[in-house]
Amino acid sequence: MSISVDRAAALLEKFKEQKILVYGDLMLDRYIHGDVSRISPEAPVPVVHVNRNFSVPGGACNVASNIVSLGGKSSLSGVIGDDTFGDELMGLLITEGVDTAPILVSEEVTTVVKTRIIADQQQVCRVDREELNHADVSDTDAYRSSLCSALKDGCSGVIIEDYGKGSIQQSTVTELLKEAKEHNIPVGYDPKENHTLEVKGITVATPNRKEAFIMSKGKDESPLAEPLNDPCLKESASILYHMFEPEFLMLTLGSQGMLLVEPGETLTHVPTRAREVFDVSGAGDTVIATCLLALASGASHREAAELANFAAGVVVATLGTATCSPEKLLAAVEQG
Repeated sequence: MSISVDRAAALLEKFKEQKILVYGDLMLDRYIHGDVSRISPEAPVPVVHVNRNFSVPGGACNVASNIVSLGGKSSLSGVIGDDTFGDELMGLLITEGVDTAPILVSEEVTTVVKTRIIADQQQVCRVDREELNHADVSDTDAYRSSLCSALKDGCSGVIIEDYGKGSIQQSTVTELLKEAKEHNIPVGYDPKENHTLEVKGITVATPNRKEAFIMSKGKDESPLAEPLNDPCLKESASILYHMFEPEFLMLTLGSQGMLLVEPGETLTHVPTRAREVFDVSGAGDTVIATCLLALASGASHREAAELANFAAGVVVATLGTATCSPEKLLAAVEQG
């Protein structure tokens, strides 16, 4: 199947009416770009001569950024430190138009920062700054209450974006799912393989291939050319479908697109729409942001998957963490 241009345009117009609450691990993505012309005399490593650097919202923040970029509204909740990097992240989010009111700023934690050093279009290394103690400040009744209040403040969808940094706690997820169900609000879940949550009854889960095999304890052999004929992949998808009990499962497969699992374990392969692939960083964020906006706008499971697949094709053609605009998404649908 392939969504029509007219249907895609109608759904994108409805994106403007949606407000999605994103709950997850917040981080700052920093990029240092430069050139390499020699090897260091101190060690066999390249010397990078820096010519520019910049920062963008990362982790769950990138999901919120994608929602705003796609024309919707986003309210963001998670934990950051009361530090310089936290201030920079808040400034970036506010400039983009993300509602930062639900974010918990604490002196007890440090803001998670990922710094990528890139030379000649290649990532040389990544430097992570993180202390995984966010649960110490986020697992409280006060925080859960503020998160649920944010949900009831006009939100039409919820995304649980887990990067395994500690902000997401089961007790908070349970309360959030309860509130969403009472208000008939769709919930999307982007899992992390090293952090299992009880999320039965969610609307959609969007694990990637690696996460699916680790969480299902399956044996990940080389992908077959046709995902629908891949027994290992189908078995892992089935295990996760029963584990999460979602309305549908959207398993992202990188260059192979997506595997959609619907009620009755009906399988549909949605081929990739990417024309060029420079960087897959943040593609999963784009997928779940587009999917939830589409569902909140009245899209069917397959329409939401198709739009998300097209949006992913747009962002992987850009180096670094990227977002997708309605214009670029519609153009991608038109190109087919």
